[in-house]
Amino acid sequence: MKVIVPIARYLLGFIFLVVGADKLYHFIPAEPVFTGVAGQFMGAMTATGYMYMVGVCQAVSGLLLLINRYVALALVVLAAVIVNINAMNFLMAQHGAGVAIGLLVALLWLPVAYRNRSALLPLLKARVAE
Repeated sequence: MKVIVPIARYLLGFIFLVVGADKLYHFIPAEPVFTGVAGQFMGAMTATGYMYMVGVCQAVSGLLLLINRYVALALVVLAAVIVNINAMNFLMAQHGAGVAIGLLVALLWLPVAYRNRSALLPLLKARVAE
Protein backbone atom coordinates (compact mmCIF):
# COMPACT_ATOMS: atom_id res chain seq x y z
CA MET A 1 0.00 0.00 0.00
CA LYS A 2 2.96 2.32 0.61
CA VAL A 3 3.87 2.12 -3.06
CA ILE A 4 0.36 1.97 -4.55
CA VAL A 5 -0.96 5.20 -3.03
CA PRO A 6 1.81 7.53 -4.28
CA ILE A 7 1.63 5.96 -7.74
CA ALA A 8 -2.17 6.35 -7.80
CA ARG A 9 -1.87 9.95 -6.55
CA TYR A 10 0.72 10.86 -9.20
CA LEU A 11 -1.25 9.18 -12.00
CA LEU A 12 -4.50 10.82 -10.91
CA GLY A 13 -2.78 14.19 -10.59
CA PHE A 14 -1.10 13.88 -13.98
CA ILE A 15 -4.29 12.79 -15.74
CA PHE A 16 -6.36 15.63 -14.33
CA LEU A 17 -3.64 18.26 -14.77
CA VAL A 18 -3.25 17.38 -18.46
CA VAL A 19 -6.97 16.96 -19.18
CA GLY A 20 -7.86 20.12 -17.25
CA ALA A 21 -5.16 22.15 -19.00
CA ASP A 22 -6.40 20.80 -22.34
CA LYS A 23 -9.89 22.11 -21.56
CA LEU A 24 -8.33 25.54 -21.12
CA TYR A 25 -5.74 25.59 -23.93
CA HIS A 26 -6.86 22.84 -26.38
CA PHE A 27 -3.43 21.36 -27.12
CA ILE A 28 -4.56 17.73 -27.57
CA PRO A 29 -6.06 17.28 -31.04
CA ALA A 30 -9.38 15.49 -30.78
CA GLU A 31 -12.45 14.95 -32.87
CA PRO A 32 -15.90 15.22 -31.29
CA VAL A 33 -16.64 11.73 -29.99
CA PHE A 34 -20.06 12.33 -28.50
CA THR A 35 -23.23 12.12 -30.55
CA GLY A 36 -26.90 12.40 -29.74
CA VAL A 37 -27.87 13.64 -26.30
CA ALA A 38 -24.28 13.40 -25.02
CA GLY A 39 -23.08 15.58 -27.91
CA GLN A 40 -25.79 18.15 -27.21
CA PHE A 41 -24.89 18.15 -23.52
CA MET A 42 -21.17 18.63 -24.22
CA GLY A 43 -21.99 21.30 -26.79
CA ALA A 44 -24.08 23.22 -24.26
CA MET A 45 -21.38 22.99 -21.59
CA THR A 46 -18.74 24.17 -24.05
CA ALA A 47 -20.87 27.00 -25.47
CA THR A 48 -21.68 28.38 -22.02
CA GLY A 49 -18.05 28.32 -20.87
CA TYR A 50 -18.85 25.76 -18.17
CA MET A 51 -16.07 23.51 -19.44
CA TYR A 52 -13.51 26.22 -18.58
CA MET A 53 -14.61 26.03 -14.95
CA VAL A 54 -14.38 22.23 -15.06
CA GLY A 55 -10.92 22.52 -16.62
CA VAL A 56 -9.74 24.85 -13.85
CA CYS A 57 -11.08 22.48 -11.17
CA GLN A 58 -9.37 19.53 -12.84
CA ALA A 59 -6.04 21.26 -13.47
CA VAL A 60 -5.76 22.82 -10.00
CA SER A 61 -6.78 19.59 -8.28
CA GLY A 62 -4.34 17.60 -10.39
CA LEU A 63 -1.54 20.03 -9.53
CA LEU A 64 -2.39 19.80 -5.82
CA LEU A 65 -2.15 16.01 -6.00
CA LEU A 66 1.19 16.19 -7.80
CA ILE A 67 2.74 18.57 -5.26
CA ASN A 68 1.11 16.66 -2.36
CA ARG A 69 -0.55 19.74 -0.86
CA TYR A 70 -4.23 20.09 0.11
CA VAL A 71 -4.78 16.52 -1.07
CA ALA A 72 -8.10 16.15 0.79
CA LEU A 73 -9.46 19.29 -0.89
CA ALA A 74 -8.31 18.04 -4.29
CA LEU A 75 -9.97 14.67 -3.62
CA VAL A 76 -13.29 16.30 -2.72
CA VAL A 77 -13.28 18.43 -5.87
CA LEU A 78 -12.24 15.49 -8.04
CA ALA A 79 -14.90 13.27 -6.47
CA ALA A 80 -17.55 15.57 -7.92
CA VAL A 81 -15.78 15.63 -11.29
CA ILE A 82 -15.41 11.82 -11.34
CA VAL A 83 -19.08 11.29 -10.45
CA ASN A 84 -20.09 13.58 -13.32
CA ILE A 85 -17.70 11.90 -15.77
CA ASN A 86 -19.12 8.49 -14.93
CA ALA A 87 -22.74 9.68 -14.84
CA MET A 88 -22.42 11.24 -18.27
CA ASN A 89 -20.68 8.19 -19.73
CA PHE A 90 -23.10 5.67 -18.24
CA LEU A 91 -26.34 7.62 -18.76
CA MET A 92 -25.79 9.51 -21.98
CA ALA A 93 -22.75 8.50 -23.97
CA GLN A 94 -22.45 4.76 -23.34
CA HIS A 95 -19.09 5.13 -25.03
CA GLY A 96 -16.54 2.40 -24.34
CA ALA A 97 -13.42 4.57 -24.01
CA GLY A 98 -15.18 7.15 -21.84
CA VAL A 99 -16.53 4.49 -19.50
CA ALA A 100 -13.07 2.92 -19.20
CA ILE A 101 -11.40 6.25 -18.39
CA GLY A 102 -14.12 7.15 -15.90
CA LEU A 103 -13.68 3.84 -14.13
CA LEU A 104 -9.89 4.17 -14.21
CA VAL A 105 -9.88 7.55 -12.48
CA ALA A 106 -12.44 6.30 -9.96
CA LEU A 107 -10.21 3.32 -9.17
CA LEU A 108 -7.15 5.58 -8.85
CA TRP A 109 -9.11 7.91 -6.56
CA LEU A 110 -10.04 5.15 -4.08
CA PRO A 111 -6.63 4.29 -2.58
CA VAL A 112 -5.67 7.96 -2.33
CA ALA A 113 -8.94 8.72 -0.57
CA TYR A 114 -8.46 5.75 1.74
CA ARG A 115 -5.01 7.02 2.73
CA ASN A 116 -6.55 10.44 3.47
CA ARG A 117 -9.67 9.07 5.17
CA SER A 118 -8.94 10.90 8.44
CA ALA A 119 -9.36 14.22 6.62
CA LEU A 120 -12.38 13.05 4.62
CA LEU A 121 -14.43 11.26 7.30
CA PRO A 122 -15.54 14.48 9.06
CA LEU A 123 -17.37 15.36 5.84
CA LEU A 124 -19.70 12.44 6.50
CA LYS A 125 -20.94 13.65 9.88
CA ALA A 126 -24.69 14.13 9.94
CA ARG A 127 -24.47 17.10 12.32
CA VAL A 128 -21.75 19.47 13.36
CA ALA A 129 -21.43 21.27 16.65
CA GLU A 130 -22.82 24.80 16.52
